[in-house]
Amino acid sequence: MPLSGPDLDDRRFQDLVDDAKRLVQQHCPEWTDHNVSDPGVTLIEAFAYMVDQLLYRLNRVPDRNYVKFLELLGVQLFPPTAARADVTFWLSSPQETVVPVPTGVVVATPRGEAAQSAILFSCSEPLDIVPCSLASVATQGVDHEWRDHTSEIRVTPIRAFSMQPEIDEVLLIGLSAATPRCAVMIRMQCEIEGVGVDPEDPPLAWEAFDGENWAACEVERDTTGGMNRAGDVVIHVPASHTTSLIHGVRAGWIRARTVRPLDEQPFYSNSPLIRSVEAFTVGGTTEVVQAEVIDDEIIGLSEGVPGQGFLLSKAPLVPAPGNDTMLEVAQEDGWVPWTQVDNFSASAAGDRHFVLDAVSGQIQLGPAVRMPDGSLINFGAVPPKGAVLRVRQYLSGGGVRGNVSAGSISVLRTTLPFVGRVQNRSMASGGVDGESIEEAKIRGPVMLRTLGRAVTAEDYERLAHEAAPDAARVRAVTNETPTDASGVRVLVVPAVGDHEAGHLGFEDLIPPVGLLQRIADYLDTRRTLGARVMVEPPAYQGVTVVAEVRARSWADPARVQAAAIAALFDYLHPISGGPDGIGWPFGRPVQIGEIHAVLQSVPGTDIVDSVLLFAADPVTGERGPVTERVIVPENALVYSYEHQVRVEVA
Repeated sequence: MPLSGPDLDDRRFQDLVDDAKRLVQQHCPEWTDHNVSDPGVTLIEAFAYMVDQLLYRLNRVPDRNYVKFLELLGVQLFPPTAARADVTFWLSSPQETVVPVPTGVVVATPRGEAAQSAILFSCSEPLDIVPCSLASVATQGVDHEWRDHTSEIRVTPIRAFSMQPEIDEVLLIGLSAATPRCAVMIRMQCEIEGVGVDPEDPPLAWEAFDGENWAACEVERDTTGGMNRAGDVVIHVPASHTTSLIHGVRAGWIRARTVRPLDEQPFYSNSPLIRSVEAFTVGGTTEVVQAEVIDDEIIGLSEGVPGQGFLLSKAPLVPAPGNDTMLEVAQEDGWVPWTQVDNFSASAAGDRHFVLDAVSGQIQLGPAVRMPDGSLINFGAVPPKGAVLRVRQYLSGGGVRGNVSAGSISVLRTTLPFVGRVQNRSMASGGVDGESIEEAKIRGPVMLRTLGRAVTAEDYERLAHEAAPDAARVRAVTNETPTDASGVRVLVVPAVGDHEAGHLGFEDLIPPVGLLQRIADYLDTRRTLGARVMVEPPAYQGVTVVAEVRARSWADPARVQAAAIAALFDYLHPISGGPDGIGWPFGRPVQIGEIHAVLQSVPGTDIVDSVLLFAADPVTGERGPVTERVIVPENALVYSYEHQVRVEVA
């Protein structure tokens, strides 16, 4: 723990007034009126006020010096990271030509209540919404016999599977072109022949062929009831989809495969009968980032001297992979790129280097240092006098406010032909606020002690945050087993927001593979020799609360119920919950008494009649017995699976 700056003088205004009055009693006993109405007391308070201001400024000196020392060490604040989400651009109608969605297209959330500004997102990857049509239809049973029905289906209905369907039979649909990252609608005319299945959850898996394997497709909707009536199936094709040759037929292949039903769900007792099939593209999905894209910003003219600084118009900046040569200088042979570096310690006089402070948006060019013999050494090149400097592209934005729920991004700010609407099917995640001064003051001594090497658990945590500032929480623990005493487990919790009802999806707590790999690669070059580092998500203990609450006579029971459930989700939150509101502490049990306190603090609550606390499986939700204390394993976090609150009016 870093040393806190001392108070050089801990006296405050009232202390100074009281001291002065005591001195008056000692040295001037004939002064007996010490009330605030006395003119002499007024003078005492005036001088005490001025001295109090001096003491306040004096006590800031150690803190200011501490921050200046951190600056000398090269400590800079971590910039915010931007939330990212996959947004689907839905076409107003199927098109015959490719509809491009370029990078920089702006989408947003609707303007909120009380004039809250909309949250802007920009496309970080280009997208081509490729048109397609039906090219081929085939079936394949468990005997792997290929049956082409392309010509037959135009004349007579076909059976999607065998008379008595089995697991892993497939209906293959060949598209005229591959449709990577596109939404494809398959329109079918079917008869009610495939009986025996749940039409809301048929035992079918839609998959797309990538040339080597079949990749799963996400089903947007299925109005055919499992190929039992006329309707549409809208699927989202993965990015790996490609045109392939299967049994001599070249097409963009998609298939519907029968799968084993879950639990006791029914299976097909007869094959669906299909009269016709159509296919066309209705949209496409690409990644957006919660940031504004600024292109070709002129930041100033060079004065031809070392150590120049330039300020960008928008700050803070969001780190963008592959954007290390964003600065360009105009010279006779065109725009010359400059490279971003961490510092100028290894820069020679001719190196086109610059340092960027992402929090303030300050671009600094290399300085010149005077040596003991009087000569000057340049650490980095100096642009010619009068040369124009520009930044080709950078992103500005970021923060936790970008972690919006599914369906929140629904406004298209940039006009795109043939695009009718936009929507994010899953929640945005990865947005983290920038580092504060107080957090940097704690990190500085640790950085000085470790010098970029991981030895203790705290070192691993700090370096993991450096590698992935978009991780919400990181905890490093050592393996205590004698056979693996050198192993270190780094537990990573991704930065996510909440769903509309406050319910955090368990799948949202699974860190992306790229995030885990980025941390693992960063730690691998900084770990001690022989240490084994495993980067993985922590374990979670599910919790379910069932409570009965009496509302006050003037309160709306529905509002009290919604507020009570939201309060439980907020308190039992792995990232923003807990007693301090900074995330549930690792290994801290859940006590029934604190649940009582949470419910009692809900506005409109009169009495909390009863509270039942259950440990639950975070995946299935299966409850354990009623308990007064849910034990959370060490190095694990809580997860609110489901809560039920019944409200009665007192």
